Amino acid sequence: MKLQLALDLVDIPQAKQLVSEVESYIDIVEIGTPVVINEGLHAVKAIKEAFPNLTVLADLKIMDAGGYEVMKASEAGADIVTVLGVAEDESIKGAVEEAKKQGKEILVDMISVKNLAERAAEVDAMGVDYICVHTGYDLQAVGQNSFEDLRTIKSVVKRAKTAIAGGIKLATLPEVIEASPDLVIVGGGITGQADKQAAAAQMQQLIRQG
Repeated sequence: MKLQLALDLVDIPQAKQLVSEVESYIDIVEIGTPVVINEGLHAVKAIKEAFPNLTVLADLKIMDAGGYEVMKASEAGADIVTVLGVAEDESIKGAVEEAKKQGKEILVDMISVKNLAERAAEVDAMGVDYICVHTGYDLQAVGQNSFEDLRTIKSVVKRAKTAIAGGIKLATLPEVIEASPDLVIVGGGITGQADKQAAAAQMQQLIRQG
């Protein structure tokens, strides 16, 4: 099980500062969609150059032109690129094909997918690397979480690894670990804490204990 840090509300200098504090305790650093919108793929390049030993995920949430967008993210140094599960099959297949060409990985974000089990089985068959259940920011605000969704996709996925994102904090992490995803994605549960290093260290310790 790996720990991914999601960076959403930072610029490039803030991102570098934050990652330098928690680098020892995370496996993957995610350049979140808001950062990509504000800073462009320069943010991916800057973090990959500053932290070459970390896996960098570009959260592009690709909906169309999958092959092209994966190519551009790869050029910027992304190791993993996200595609939306609600995208057309051709877009997901194009993203997977390009990622394989570049030696990169694809994470499919299942945010707002309605027929979760059916769609997870379909995207799994397309050769994606990760399938991620994701309770978005707006649904977290009304108290929803992804634990049940994770169990649903784990019951149907045969090839891909599974991931979970959305409002995970130290208090809810044991429940997440019990559902045993391959990847736990945490944003504010680390970035919003007064002592970010301590929060990341505690989370990594819990994950390693499994």
